[in-house]
Amino acid sequence: MLDVLNQELIHKGDEPVAFESDCREGICGTCGLVVNGLPHGPMPGACTCQLHMRTFKDGDTIYIEPFRAKGFPIIKDLVVDRSHFDRIIQAGGFVSTRTGSAGEANAILVSKDVADLAMDAAECIGCGACVASCPNGASALFMSAKVSQLALLPQGHPERARRVLAMVDAAEQGGFGACSNHRECEAVCPKQISINFIARMNREYARAIFCDAGNQGGKREGSKRSGE
Repeated sequence: MLDVLNQELIHKGDEPVAFESDCREGICGTCGLVVNGLPHGPMPGACTCQLHMRTFKDGDTIYIEPFRAKGFPIIKDLVVDRSHFDRIIQAGGFVSTRTGSAGEANAILVSKDVADLAMDAAECIGCGACVASCPNGASALFMSAKVSQLALLPQGHPERARRVLAMVDAAEQGGFGACSNHRECEAVCPKQISINFIARMNREYARAIFCDAGNQGGKREGSKRSGE
């Protein structure tokens, strides 16, 4: 629809509406918009690019807005700057390990339950709908998915304390608010990430402060991640 609109605007000599898109297959989340007041629109478990015009009735008025949050400053029209998500990942969303050829599949044993849970967290595509829907502009669902994905697996255990502390700090510096369990994030997530991961992240954070983080800054004040 936006492509057709822009073709008409260009044909009339007007400036097209700036918006982002990439895969158009519901994989990357680049297309994130607020449609009729809901991030990604009224269809659950889908990105904006998967929201077809047949979802609406003939004659409906459709309101389209950019994601609005302090952590996502608007660049132009429907385009927002989501680079703060990149900074959160750069702060700790990775595993430092030796590179090279693939290791033996059974060298590190992981139970199916743990592997399935880690994969559930790994489904997060970082679209930012959770932030746009949260009344506090919190990035807790996104961040908790990334923290949990790595903390659940043996490869992520050595850095788990440093990771969660660094990612929470990066989120606070990015201007994201506190999670107060409104659950709007879970409702609009196109990959239906569970808020149970937020609880897991809070436990990881507490563990890092009181058990493992003595050499990494000592005890800290309560974080914005959960709205203490």
